[in-house]
Amino acid sequence: MSHPVDRRALLRAAGAGAAALGLGSALAGCGSDKESGTVTLTWWDYFTLDNFLPAFTRLIKDIEAAVPGVRIERRTFPFADLERQITLGAVSGDLPDIAIVDNVSMNSLAGSGLLADLTEQVDEWGQADQYYKGPWDGCQVDGKSLGIPNNSNCLALYYNTRMLDSAGVEPPATWDQLADTAQRLTSGERFGLAMSAIRTEEGVFQFLPFLWQAGGDLDTFATYGATALAFLDDLVAKGSLSEQCVGWTQQDVNTRFVNGRAAMQINGPWQLPTIKKTDMEYGVVALPRDREAATCLGGENWVVMASSDHQDKAWQVLEYTQQPSVLVPYLVGLGNLPARKDLADTGTWASDPALRVFLGQLPLARPRQYGPGYADASQAVAEAEQSVLTGTASPTAVARTTATKLDKALEQR
Repeated sequence: MSHPVDRRALLRAAGAGAAALGLGSALAGCGSDKESGTVTLTWWDYFTLDNFLPAFTRLIKDIEAAVPGVRIERRTFPFADLERQITLGAVSGDLPDIAIVDNVSMNSLAGSGLLADLTEQVDEWGQADQYYKGPWDGCQVDGKSLGIPNNSNCLALYYNTRMLDSAGVEPPATWDQLADTAQRLTSGERFGLAMSAIRTEEGVFQFLPFLWQAGGDLDTFATYGATALAFLDDLVAKGSLSEQCVGWTQQDVNTRFVNGRAAMQINGPWQLPTIKKTDMEYGVVALPRDREAATCLGGENWVVMASSDHQDKAWQVLEYTQQPSVLVPYLVGLGNLPARKDLADTGTWASDPALRVFLGQLPLARPRQYGPGYADASQAVAEAEQSVLTGTASPTAVARTTATKLDKALEQR
């Protein structure tokens, strides 16, 4: 995500501030009642919408009832502000004990020294093999466990069943089929495909699967980035994908899908509650593949802050939240998917055909784990996609210049 501050400068300041304050010192927000022996753990996240409140209220109530001597003080921030608040908090001394962070934030937070090393606790816990590889790997940095997955999601392809039936086409499984189907479904003001290519991490989240499906990655962008960009550019040139997608968020994309202005959309499972409120008939399939099948991992991780005086209690809380009897109702309440393989056959995702598709893609879902330079890399990819889809640069030329920027960004790993 882009922030109105210099991320690297801020992290340097955060690290210096944390050192000056002394990690492990009694920071604001940490506390204990010596008479009762109760520890108050502060908890930050960005689940601000009212529809999330019942799930968090129940989870916190369960934690306080089941984990001895723990009370929770929860504070929420807008999605775009949480990571910045954590880095600013390292300077001011106002940090939580526990946080739920975007899994992509592990790139910057992991190298800041702000996250507690949970390796010893995780090894003793012994449940790492119960998680899908992508979500679990997203918590591992330089051989250390710096968190555990909170929930997971990924991208898939939604389609309007009536529109495909009317056109006599099947849901596409390959890039060639996607291009052909999208073109045949394009009519009047309706586009065959809708996706987000907005100039933020949200657009990059949607673009990376195309790069990976082409057989490449950020370190081979000059070749495979050009392939992915050329494929999307061709969709726009043929009118199958609106050039306005460079300004669409994923919510904008879903609005066009439910309004019948797009026959197919690339989106995540969090859109299902909105879609289910309509009378449209829809289906979900895996993202069409090229040389490889791939999708992008989304979701959040639990982390414990290195500054917490109560890391043992915080770990007890995290461990408790992973018990199936606690985790399943929490995830159902949020409308999210489990990162644990052993919960695949429980919860709403076990019987909902659309959620089953998303869950089935989690083993393929790749984390955006590229190290502290990822913010710069993400910005370069977003700018490349914008340049191509707005017609200001050719895929080959922009992929070549972007590759140079990516090489520099990835050197920070």
